[in-house]
Amino acid sequence: MTEKTASKYLINLEKHFANDHPVLLKSAKVFHDLDQIEFDLGLISNDETTANKQSWWPIISLISGNSSAKSRFLNSYLTNAQQVPSGTQAFNQKFTVLLHNNQTHAATLPGTALDVDPRYPFYQISNQIEQLLKGEGDRINSYLELKTMNCERLKGKVFIETPNISAEPSNPIHALLSKKSIDCADLVFVFSDVFETTSPMQDELIQQIISQQDSNKFIYLIDEPLAALNPAKTNEIISSWQRKLLALGLNTGQFIIMPTMQNNINPNHQADFYQIDERIANVNNDRTYRVLDALEKNIRDIENVVIPEVKKAIATWKERANITSLFIVSFIAILAVFAEIEFGVLDFLFDPIMGPIILVVLLLILAPTHLLICKLHAKFIVKKLNLRQKELHLMENLANLFEMNLTTTRMLLPISEPIGWNKVTKARLTALTNKTKELVQSLNDDFSDYEDE
Repeated sequence: MTEKTASKYLINLEKHFANDHPVLLKSAKVFHDLDQIEFDLGLISNDETTANKQSWWPIISLISGNSSAKSRFLNSYLTNAQQVPSGTQAFNQKFTVLLHNNQTHAATLPGTALDVDPRYPFYQISNQIEQLLKGEGDRINSYLELKTMNCERLKGKVFIETPNISAEPSNPIHALLSKKSIDCADLVFVFSDVFETTSPMQDELIQQIISQQDSNKFIYLIDEPLAALNPAKTNEIISSWQRKLLALGLNTGQFIIMPTMQNNINPNHQADFYQIDERIANVNNDRTYRVLDALEKNIRDIENVVIPEVKKAIATWKERANITSLFIVSFIAILAVFAEIEFGVLDFLFDPIMGPIILVVLLLILAPTHLLICKLHAKFIVKKLNLRQKELHLMENLANLFEMNLTTTRMLLPISEPIGWNKVTKARLTALTNKTKELVQSLNDDFSDYEDE
């Protein structure tokens, strides 16, 4: 077994979490152990890591309707004494990722900056866009952008500002990016203006929330100025929105009245965000649980997704190769029957000298022929596996694991299990699963006083 070197991405993660996050530090080491197993199976190369399937940053997504509520919120919440993020606009049609930087001025970078960097959301999303609509993968800058600004509230976090939900039907790419924004987020702010008008895009959003509302990551921000003028109405307004969303099938989530934001922000105004700050303060823990959940899913996917796909490919390959070889043997048998009728050649098979010679010659012809047939059919299977890998959005190289099975022994013998997939590998995966569960328990212990007596 060749020892896999740790990827630069994992090394940087370990350095980042070395001092202040022992659980994520240990999870990075488990990711490396998982990488070693996938490397042994030929699923990833020496410089790749499964850890970059998801961002390790805490991610907060914001979804709103056609009003200016979201832009007013962002321009107020992300304001500090040094800089006003005036780039956040009410009707931006791109998915904008907001990050902290130490520069004096804000910077806007193209979507390609997100597509090539595994630290951020939307990593390699251009491949999925291209698969959805041919030629659109090259236009990723039309759909994504990265903005950096010197804002304390952005430190150590990623905000995803999605385009406003409109009354028009969404295009497939918008739907893909919207789903990705919710799936990868640890916390999602949904502004109440989303539900003020009915539209196909609203229906898609509701279905996405319903599919994940057990995750407790949705906060509904109610844009209601009257609540600020009359605080006694707050509970009544929240109850009204709870009933309205319950009718839409949305039965979980926290409701917060959006703070009133003046045109001229004063320092005291920031105190209005205490509920939001309190929830965002917990997003680091949400991120850790998400990473651990992703780690466990990556381990399960090897046995539940990757190996079954390769086993299915091997079975199809052997079936096609055997049928083709059987046709050739049948053709030879038919020729032998005609030869027997015309010349009586079967007597040679029973000859003590010529019989064995004929059988050996047939084997010397049929065995290489079968190997050649196997290799020809394997080329078609490899193409199919490459397409299947794209369909499943897998980083694991299914075709490479399949090609490792193209040995003479495995082509001649009825072996259906992929090479390297054995009791030892399964035991290693089970051990990693147990380590992951122990890390989750360790994280739980940070929030409880339970002691084993």
